[in-house]
Amino acid sequence: MIILTLSAMAGTSKLMAPYLDDLSHRDDAERFQQLASHLLLNAGTPASWGQMQATVLSNLGLAKADSSLPYELDIDKVSRLNSENIYSLTYSELWEALGVKDVAFQIEVKTLFELSISLISNSTQGNQTVYEFEVATEKSGMPLSTDLSGYVVVESFVDKVTTATASNGVGSLTVNVPNSVNGTVLMLVFARAQVNPQMVSFNTYTFGHNSPTPLPNRTFTRLSPLNHVLNVSLAYSTIEILKPQVFTFNYNFSLTEKADGVQTVEYFIPQLLDSSPMITVLTGHNGSTSFAEWVSYPQLSLQIGVDFSESIAGSKIVSLSHIVTINFALYEVVTKWGGLS
Repeated sequence: MIILTLSAMAGTSKLMAPYLDDLSHRDDAERFQQLASHLLLNAGTPASWGQMQATVLSNLGLAKADSSLPYELDIDKVSRLNSENIYSLTYSELWEALGVKDVAFQIEVKTLFELSISLISNSTQGNQTVYEFEVATEKSGMPLSTDLSGYVVVESFVDKVTTATASNGVGSLTVNVPNSVNGTVLMLVFARAQVNPQMVSFNTYTFGHNSPTPLPNRTFTRLSPLNHVLNVSLAYSTIEILKPQVFTFNYNFSLTEKADGVQTVEYFIPQLLDSSPMITVLTGHNGSTSFAEWVSYPQLSLQIGVDFSESIAGSKIVSLSHIVTINFALYEVVTKWGGLS
């Protein structure tokens, strides 16, 4: 099977060559399919460009180097497509590296299904407040039965709850937050499809506990994961970080500091063998203001490239969807292709 997979990947590269050179195939759907396969089955040049911050990318490919699986993407190559990452590449850099001058493209990477969180009630009971959330999971408007893993994070307090959605894709999570803490609370929920444990989605819900409504994510920090290191850029010199952590569906760990600079901190991200996105969370204070900010690894959701909604009427746009693996979990990559106007 491995030999067949590698042969198919090599064959894709060879088959693509005439489509790169022959401009008569400008609007040929088969050509765009070959380009998409090249993008997702090849590691690019250099093969480890995802982890090499200062290296010039000479050939664009998102596959994990030396992988024996087809459509297994590199977690760092995907993360560098996200403009919120300080190590991100621009569309012009990606377009130059693809090397096909008459083609425009767009890349979108997302989870295979949607997860929504709603706070439906809260009540004070003794020395704690009880919050109840409704969680809904669906795929293309159809309900999906999932197992749920929720984490509540505020200051240095962390708690985990688990449950499942019913056949209608709706479930509830109840968490207890001590009244001895106050500030920004992050409710982080993972959902794992019961039909396939590699199908995992996530979402967050932020609210104030005994405090005002929190400011948006990325107000106080810019979090950029790469090569299993989290780079933290602090927006203010007065920020105090309380608890850096990483979460997956099954696990959560505190992060170990790697380096500390002027308004920057780096933490090691452990390589967790869990079929799940990793979510890193930092809690802290800026003066009297509490915060809880987060980023996913791979850094999703993301979309980069040409906005084809503004394309010239009548121009041919081909949209292609592929299921890929990143760090043991499944995601969807949607690529759109069209000729340059």
